[in-house]
Amino acid sequence: MKCLIVEGGGFKTGFTSGVLDAFQVANYRDFDQCIAVSGGSITASYFLSQQYRECIKALKLIAKDEQFTKFTRTFGSEGYMDIDYLKMVAQKKVPLDLNAAMTALRKTEVYFVATNRNNGRPAYLTPTKKNWLDVLIASSTLPFVTKGIHKINGIDYFDGGWGDPLPAKWAYENGAKHITVIRTTPAQMKSTQSMADYIGSIYYNAVPELSEAFAKSHERYNNCVDFLLNPPKDLIIEQIAPIKLLKSTTYTYTNKTIMSDYRYGLDKGLNYIAGKSALN
Repeated sequence: MKCLIVEGGGFKTGFTSGVLDAFQVANYRDFDQCIAVSGGSITASYFLSQQYRECIKALKLIAKDEQFTKFTRTFGSEGYMDIDYLKMVAQKKVPLDLNAAMTALRKTEVYFVATNRNNGRPAYLTPTKKNWLDVLIASSTLPFVTKGIHKINGIDYFDGGWGDPLPAKWAYENGAKHITVIRTTPAQMKSTQSMADYIGSIYYNAVPELSEAFAKSHERYNNCVDFLLNPPKDLIIEQIAPIKLLKSTTYTYTNKTIMSDYRYGLDKGLNYIAGKSALN
């Protein structure tokens, strides 16, 4: 089974949009399974619905809209970034074609990773036409940056990056033998504990499992990187990753940096496909 994994990364996913648009141009869809995390779930959705350049269009629209980020909301219920505004964009301004996305589900298993707020464990959610956008928001809602929580079927979720940021091991354990991973950081780069993780480990002290999810988030990420770099002998892993840090970061960006990362992703995606063609 061939699997596509799409890493998150906030506005770094301009790069991801470029890679997946390259796949669109070449009609490259050689995957039986797609697993995406956080912002990667959004880019994967536009890819699955075959909407060329619509994801980068949505990113640029959000980036220039003053309603999306406001420091005055930082300690409010909506958060610095209004994640529900993103849902509105996917509904109205740059509509996600849910009929086309559901058609993709006939041939491809799709999972969006979120983190269960009650126990800090990853949840691998399969979207439906009715809840697709809600699953996207659940996978992408960042603690301390957005509202940090989204409810689906009575369960509270937040960003999947804390549960399983690079779910290659899970994919392997569920039958994948060939995995392509689209990264938003250099392939060998490891992580250190962020301030958000440190604060989260203290803030959620009343829920030990959740506190541990924050405290050990960087360790979990580094273990995922180790798995990608040293896979089991019966697993092929290919990574499409930037050579150095992208121009945009998770939270800081301009339209210029987003488009620079997008063009870089296009180039990396086309080179990947060219390499595949050379083998045939």
